[in-house]
Amino acid sequence: MTESPTPYVLAEEAAARLAELTGVARHDVALVLGSGWLPAADALDASGGANTTEIDVTELPGFAAAAVAGHSGKIRSIRIPGTDGGEDRHLLLFLSRTHYYEGRGVAAVVHGVRTAAAAGCRAIVLTNGCGGLKESWTPGTPVLISDHINLTGRSPIVGANFVDLTDLYSARLRAMCREVEPSLDEGVYVQFPGPHYETPAEVRMAGILGGHLVGMSTTLEAIAAREAGMEVLGISLVTNLAAGISDAPLNHAEVLEAGRAAATRMGDLLTRLVPRI
Repeated sequence: MTESPTPYVLAEEAAARLAELTGVARHDVALVLGSGWLPAADALDASGGANTTEIDVTELPGFAAAAVAGHSGKIRSIRIPGTDGGEDRHLLLFLSRTHYYEGRGVAAVVHGVRTAAAAGCRAIVLTNGCGGLKESWTPGTPVLISDHINLTGRSPIVGANFVDLTDLYSARLRAMCREVEPSLDEGVYVQFPGPHYETPAEVRMAGILGGHLVGMSTTLEAIAAREAGMEVLGISLVTNLAAGISDAPLNHAEVLEAGRAAATRMGDLLTRLVPRI
């Protein structure tokens, strides 16, 4: 009986296939787009001109089709000009992610991150749509992630491999973001397992623990990225006030609409930021 490859070997196989399909031997920076972020990809495409290759995630080993509305089961390889006459950068753009609540296991959740690392990416930008605990963060507000609280009770790390998460979210990249857009605020992201939204009591708990943003993704991916040696930047797009902060009911369609409304701003931010990473 043939043994299944380890998650790390599977990522190497996916990266090798990615290189074949895109014709790019090595990528530099990866982006994972969260709920409502899809339109921001168009701005990145425009910055790369005609230098874009798009493939279905299912063409790569270990990936499954997107299962959540607002996500596209595609990966784009985009060549964008470097800054100040520097070398072009090869950007790996994931238009979907696997969520923990889909029940496919933690390895599936972080497979994209590990594939990006195996493809050569030295930095990754993780984005998401989330609920905000600050009333001043109206829908469409981007917030830099300074730290996280992982309430899934799981880790993507296999075995007794102890990884330091002290400075998981890069202070250097957050400072770079504020050079591009000085008004950016930052906060602590709290991941709940989902797929149900948080109760008002759970949101109050997150605030007591020091959280400012609540959602259902990102933390497991960030841990896997740090294990792989990548520099991590997290950006949350506040799509709604969290339960109990506002009396408004929560639904996924409104999350997506709030994301679309801010897509132009986010695309502009990423277009100016990524060539500098």
